[in-house]
Amino acid sequence: MKWTVLLDNRTNAPALETEHGLSILLEMEHHRILLDTGASDMLIRNAERLGIDLGTVDYVFISHGHRDHAGGLKNFMAINDKAKIIVSPYALSGKFYSKRRYLHSITTEWPEIPSERLLPIEQSGWITNDLYIIARIPQVHPMPKGNQHLFVETADGEYIPDDFRHELALYTNGLLFTGCAHSGLENILAATPFPVNEVVGGFHLLDGHESEDELGELAYRLTASYPQTHFHTSHCTGDAVFSTLKDVMAERLQAFSCGTKIEIEI
Repeated sequence: MKWTVLLDNRTNAPALETEHGLSILLEMEHHRILLDTGASDMLIRNAERLGIDLGTVDYVFISHGHRDHAGGLKNFMAINDKAKIIVSPYALSGKFYSKRRYLHSITTEWPEIPSERLLPIEQSGWITNDLYIIARIPQVHPMPKGNQHLFVETADGEYIPDDFRHELALYTNGLLFTGCAHSGLENILAATPFPVNEVVGGFHLLDGHESEDELGELAYRLTASYPQTHFHTSHCTGDAVFSTLKDVMAERLQAFSCGTKIEIEI
C-alpha cells in the first residue's frame, strides 16, 4: 500500500504547486482511491508532474463539505468518468461558512454526480471488503477549538455552529485517513473499531487556539492510548502546534507535504 500527497498547504518540491487544501492518492492492491480533492484543479497539475494518471482512480473519498477538500471534484470528474464518489449527503446539501477574520462561504460548488457513481454515506460500515467508512462520529473527547469559527446556514438564513455531521473518515488495512479531523482526532480514533497503525490527514489544530498545556496533554494521551500508531499530518495542523506535539511524540509524529510518498507493508 502506498500513499502520495498530491496537494497540501506546504511543499518541499519546487515543481509542485500549493494551496490551502488536501488531496492524497492511496494505492492498494485492488483500489486506487483519491482522498479529498483540494480546492481547485491544482491536484491535476501536480499529479501530471508526479507522473500519476488520475484516470485510473476508482474511488474518490470526500471527508467533508468544505471547499478546500472537495472543490477540485468537478475538475477531477472532467478527466475521470468511472470513479465512484464516497461522500456524506450532509456535505452535498450543506451551506458552510467561516467567520475567521470575516464571514465568507467555504461551501463546495458540487458537480452533477450521476446516481450510479454516488455512494452517499450516513452510517459507518464497509463499502468493500477492505474499505470501512466512519460516519456520525461521537463527540466524546474535546473538539478542536478552531471549530469555533465554523458555521452552517439554516433554511431561515441563520448561522449556527457546525456540528460536523457531514464529516467522514476512511479506514483500510490499518490506515486511518482523517481529512481535517474537525470532529477531533481522539473522537475519530475512538470511533474506529479496528487497530490503527497509521493516521494520515489534518488534525484541525490551528496555531493560537489550544494552549501548549492542552496540546502536550493531547500528545501524551495519544502516545499512551495508541502506542503502536504513527501519525502523519500537515494541511490544517499549525507549525507551532506540530512542534509542540513533536516534542512529546518524537518519531511517532511526522509531517508531510506535496510530493510526499510513503509505502506501507500490510
